[in-house]
Amino acid sequence: MNTKKRILLTNNIYKNYYLNKTTVEVLKGVDLEIYGGEIVAVTGSSGVGKSTLLHILGVLDRPTKGRLFIDDKDVFQSDDRSLANYRSKTVGFVFQFHHLLPEFTALENVMLPGLIAREEQKKVSIRAEELLDEVGLGNRLHHRPNELSGGEQQRVAVARALINSPRLVLADEPSGNLDRRSATALHELFWKLNKNKNQTIVLVTHNMELADNADRVIELFDGRVKHNRLN
Repeated sequence: MNTKKRILLTNNIYKNYYLNKTTVEVLKGVDLEIYGGEIVAVTGSSGVGKSTLLHILGVLDRPTKGRLFIDDKDVFQSDDRSLANYRSKTVGFVFQFHHLLPEFTALENVMLPGLIAREEQKKVSIRAEELLDEVGLGNRLHHRPNELSGGEQQRVAVARALINSPRLVLADEPSGNLDRRSATALHELFWKLNKNKNQTIVLVTHNMELADNADRVIELFDGRVKHNRLN
């Protein structure tokens, strides 16, 4: 029995895409729960809907059918502005491609979500410096992305995802473009954040070694949850 507090629940989530007159069913009735402080790995072959599911969990996209409850609130009953506000304050995203702005320094890239949320610049700057130090880049604050290695760029992306102190971090193949050494360092960073900050993390990954170290593994097959197991 899970004694942690449930923070997220999906109920019968479907997602279709429409190409000309063809309907492509990606998610076909997904039910799952995420609990506070968990690291959950979402696995499955390419095309089964892992990234689509992650986008719905992070309210980047709406389901065709079904409901998403976060803290027992049916979030898709809200308008787009409310969803954007919720997303910026509650969810942090780390993607396979870091999407750093090349003209900005590491510090400026990390600060950006906080500034967009209209937080005080000085406070955001202090927080960004602390986060970059936590991810091992305290001496790289003023380097631009092209002056950083791939692993360092992804660490900047992780710090950026944490700048607004989100309750939930969603990572989509975050180490997919990294060499083994950099990928291992990034995975260790996620576990450190989980341990030190009780951060709830949902990782989409093909890396079964990573998945096996998560608290729980959710395997998707043909748009549905095939397995949901504790490690």
